[in-house]
Amino acid sequence: MPGLLRRLFSPRWRHPDPQVRRDAAERLDPQSQREALETLVQDTEPDVRLAAARRLDDPQRLLQLRVEGKGSRELDRQLIALLIGRQGGIELGRRQQIVESLDDAAMLEEIALQGDNQQLRLAALARLDDEAALIRQACDNGIAAVRHAAAERVTSEEGLKQLAQAARRDRHVVRDAKERLGRLRADADAVEQARERREQLLASLEQHARATWEPLYAGRFRHLEREWSRLADLPDAGQEQRYQEASLRCRKVIHDHEAQEHALRADRQRREQADQDREALVMALEESLAALYQGEYVGEQDLASLRAQKQLMANRWQALSEIHLADDGLRQRYDKALKNYDAINQAHQRLVERALPLEEAIRAGDEAALKQLVSDCKWPEGLPPDPRLERARHHLRLEKDLSGDEPSESQLTRFDEELDRLEALLDEGTFKGASRLHQRLRHLADQLPSSAGAQQSRLKRLGARLAELRDWRGFVAGPKREQLCQAIEALEQDATLTDRDRDRRHRQLVKEWKALGDAAANREQSERFRATSERIRESLKAWREQQQRLREANLAEREALCEQIEALLEQPAAQADPDALREIRDQAREQWRRTAPVPRDHAEAIGRRFGRIRHQLQALIDRRANEIADAKREVIDQARALVDARLPARQRADQAKALQQRWRELGRAPKGEEQTLWREFRQLCDQIFAQRDAERDDRAQRARERLEQMQALIDRIDAWQPAASSEADWLDKAVDEASALEPLPSGRRTEGMRKRWAGIVRARRERLERLSVAEVVGRWREVKPLILEHLEADDDCLAGRLCSDVEIPAALSLPPALKQAHAQRNAARRDPAPAEEVAERLARLRVHLALLAGHPIGHQDEPLRLAIQVDRLNDSLGQAPSREDELISVLCGLLATGPVSRQQWEREVQELDALLDGLSQLPPP
Repeated sequence: MPGLLRRLFSPRWRHPDPQVRRDAAERLDPQSQREALETLVQDTEPDVRLAAARRLDDPQRLLQLRVEGKGSRELDRQLIALLIGRQGGIELGRRQQIVESLDDAAMLEEIALQGDNQQLRLAALARLDDEAALIRQACDNGIAAVRHAAAERVTSEEGLKQLAQAARRDRHVVRDAKERLGRLRADADAVEQARERREQLLASLEQHARATWEPLYAGRFRHLEREWSRLADLPDAGQEQRYQEASLRCRKVIHDHEAQEHALRADRQRREQADQDREALVMALEESLAALYQGEYVGEQDLASLRAQKQLMANRWQALSEIHLADDGLRQRYDKALKNYDAINQAHQRLVERALPLEEAIRAGDEAALKQLVSDCKWPEGLPPDPRLERARHHLRLEKDLSGDEPSESQLTRFDEELDRLEALLDEGTFKGASRLHQRLRHLADQLPSSAGAQQSRLKRLGARLAELRDWRGFVAGPKREQLCQAIEALEQDATLTDRDRDRRHRQLVKEWKALGDAAANREQSERFRATSERIRESLKAWREQQQRLREANLAEREALCEQIEALLEQPAAQADPDALREIRDQAREQWRRTAPVPRDHAEAIGRRFGRIRHQLQALIDRRANEIADAKREVIDQARALVDARLPARQRADQAKALQQRWRELGRAPKGEEQTLWREFRQLCDQIFAQRDAERDDRAQRARERLEQMQALIDRIDAWQPAASSEADWLDKAVDEASALEPLPSGRRTEGMRKRWAGIVRARRERLERLSVAEVVGRWREVKPLILEHLEADDDCLAGRLCSDVEIPAALSLPPALKQAHAQRNAARRDPAPAEEVAERLARLRVHLALLAGHPIGHQDEPLRLAIQVDRLNDSLGQAPSREDELISVLCGLLATGPVSRQQWEREVQELDALLDGLSQLPPP
């Protein structure tokens, strides 16, 4: 009862009957009963929804319902009808404003097609973005302006193609589409050409980056850069990255070459500077020696200066030899200058060793001993004499000139010269020399004639001046002697000084005492100074003995060092390493400095010996370094020849490695020259290895290309499904193409590709084999009418009627094997075999066919299966027959077996047809 009341008093638009709700919706007032209409818009029945939607005429509310999720297809149709002006009578401006806010492509497309105003349609078209919708508008819209506007917004090549084909109603659209399509294709062609040009430039630039430097390398790189920059289109990201990487590699090659050239120039400059420095050193030494020859006499200071200059020059020469070896001419000049220096130095040492005997001989007037001593000095010819040697020579000349029975005029002139010399000595204040010369002149004056009074008087005056100089020296020397006595006594009492400082100070005081000579000499001061000096010597006796032992030990070490180096120099190793010799030289120099001092009387001799040895050792080092430099130049020539050799890059790289090993085994050339040679050799090796890397990259690139070609071939064969057995040639060509791509680079991808290729080829060959078998089965089915004729002939023969031969129909074309089987069947009817033998033969052929089809075989046919397999093994000893050949053999056997009764054939034919159907069934592609 309550449900009935509820139905009686509820509104009709809520009635359970859809027809009632539809009628109610048509009568509802849109203004006062809008909510009921909005509810009915979502009704389950389409008619009710359509009736309710037709009553709503506010498009904004309809849009709001769609946003709230209360929309429906009927509501959309009503909204479209309102917007296109078919219903509602809404003004155009409002409708156009609503259309401009829509996002539904289907609704916009309907409005663009059915709108009652061009502006409305254009507004809807402006909101469309789908190219397919634009194409439909360009083809189907009824307003030309809308079609043209839609056609202008189609930009893709595929869209323009569709537009040119489908827009038949508007020639303008078709023409414009074709023109734009032509321009698009032209632009695409231009872009493709530009892309291809960029690819060509990139390939050239990458190949140029892998090449070694040559004189035109930088020019070609700049040319490629200009060509790249001239292209109007912009490269993609991949091309730009490749270009930047190749450009960086090219710039690195150019920078490396420029750095190498800069280093070579610096090396050349260093070598030239070294040659100039050597030239300056040799010239300085030669000028010093020449200046020594041009002077009036050679003093201790001159020789000490020359000795220091020679030592500095030798050290500088050695340092320059580490950079670059001198040429032969400069070395000969250097050796000649050293030889001249050694001659002067040795002559001076001989003079120093004979200085005391010379003084004693002059004092004693022993002319014979003086001559012998002067001769033993072996003073170089043309070299100004030492003052001591000059005095000895002068004494000999004077004795010679003034000796004789009758003095001559020349002797008087000579005596006057000696008087002048005596006066010059007095003017200089040289007391000792003047005193000796005065004594000698007094001795010679007794031999002068009486007519030499002027000389006698002058000698007396000079003697008076000598006495005055003696008195003056005594006046000056008296306080000095007292001061020296006090100083040596203070030294004796000073306990703060070390033995070394005490000895040095004592020697200095003794030297100053001796320098005073006999000036103001008295016994008391002499004994006082001598006694104090003796006491100091006695206190230093133990220290001096220790120093003497140390000097003797140092001398022994220096002599042993010289002997070792001399033994090395006498028998140098043919392959002596200059670095080892340099180490020996440096260690010897360091040991020489450590073993100082040595006894004074041996110091000069051992020093000359070590200097000569060191010079010979340096010459050996230079000679070995020169030999190594020459050998390395030969290695460089071999490397240069290897760069241009017509050999595989890998073989050239292996030979370059052997040359590098030989380079390391040779040792080190002079320091500066070693760097220059190494840079040149390394550049050649870099070229060889760069060529190897380039060839390796090319080989890898070709391998990758072969991989890509193999992958494309695999994909092509994988997508190919043969439809006939005659397509086997196409598969053979693909296999030959795959074989031509071998060898492929090793790797997991290659192994996977090989496995996939083998599987695809195997599957395609199996399919081709099944196709050939199916074709054989199909041809066999064409022979079926001939078999039926044979069966009828067999029935006649078995029934005792006339046995006639069956003729091959003219429309039937049989292969030779089936023709032979046909002849055998005709012959079998003339001489029929027993029925059991024919049945066994048919059963054997059936089992054989089942084996070919892979069907299961019953237990009763197991002996036949074994026999057939044995026969197949025996027949396949030479070469296994294909399934097609076996099937043809079995079918020929079926055709040749007879005569067969119809009942017997019908027992076998169903199973035979089933087996043939299984054989002819193709695998799924």
